[in-house]
Amino acid sequence: MDSPRPSSGAPNIRFLEGPDRRGFELLRAFGIFAEFVKGFRALHFLGPCVTVFGSARFGEEHPHYHLARSMGARLAQAGFTVMTGGGPGIMEAANRGAKDVGGRSVGCNIVLPHEQQPNPWLDRYVLIRWFFVRKVLLVKYSYAFVVLPGGFGTLDELFETLTLVQTKTIDDFPVVVMGTEYWQPLRDMLEQMAAEGTIDRADLNRVVWTDSCDEAMACIHAMSVRKFGLTLTKPKARRWWLFER
Repeated sequence: MDSPRPSSGAPNIRFLEGPDRRGFELLRAFGIFAEFVKGFRALHFLGPCVTVFGSARFGEEHPHYHLARSMGARLAQAGFTVMTGGGPGIMEAANRGAKDVGGRSVGCNIVLPHEQQPNPWLDRYVLIRWFFVRKVLLVKYSYAFVVLPGGFGTLDELFETLTLVQTKTIDDFPVVVMGTEYWQPLRDMLEQMAAEGTIDRADLNRVVWTDSCDEAMACIHAMSVRKFGLTLTKPKARRWWLFER
């Protein structure tokens, strides 16, 4: 596991306050680079991942929690490593589902004053202080993305991922959105955007809307496993001479 959690997200606040002393900015750049290196070292040996996004605020009795847990189990049974933001709620449920079936479960956690304590169902997690570093890591190792109901953070993650797919910054990986009743207003908004011409109508096809784990897995298998020829059960070997463990 990672080192004890700092108490606040103050570096992000200071970063957004504008220019600082040039020497301090240089040190900050080195610190951000170090965060990337820490994430790369911690997450390099996972095997192909699917990242699950969703709210930290749903308890274990909520239907969305149960859906995320079922989906986490199905992903793990297929041989994927289940990656989340490492917190409670939907993230915990997906990680827990992976562990229910003996799968691999990891988290990319963020320093926040509340909501983001690492959940107990993680084989490994890395603690990140910068939101943009965390989002890069959540996308970098995944071949598909599953989005369950959530708030501002989940919307941020969903639309950043869709933008990366739309602009061909990442390959045409599947984005599966579950909890269709919750997301219906968003789906209506996307239809309106297509009608107004702010997105192409073809962009609507970049999202698969379903509440069925079977349908979600069929999409992920067709668009990721077959397309990219993934080998799902063999994580990369660690090298002792690089102090990898």
